[in-house]
Amino acid sequence: MSRSKKKTKIHGNTTATSEKENKRDANRKFRRVVKQKVKLDETKLPELREVSNVWSFDKDGKRYNSEMTEKDLRK
Repeated sequence: MSRSKKKTKIHGNTTATSEKENKRDANRKFRRVVKQKVKLDETKLPELREVSNVWSFDKDGKRYNSEMTEKDLRK
């Protein structure tokens, strides 16, 4: 991977490296709600976006930065 590097100068807005934990928690919450509704024989099931709020995740989008150095572009 020594020659591997990013092609575009885009990075996340915060210092969080990943949203993996947030996505995992949101899906667990979604599955729990769906299981409860299925057990009660409800026909209308919620969507994932109704159960979780993506705006509360750690990363807050991405931004283009034209001043990134070669070191910043390395993976």
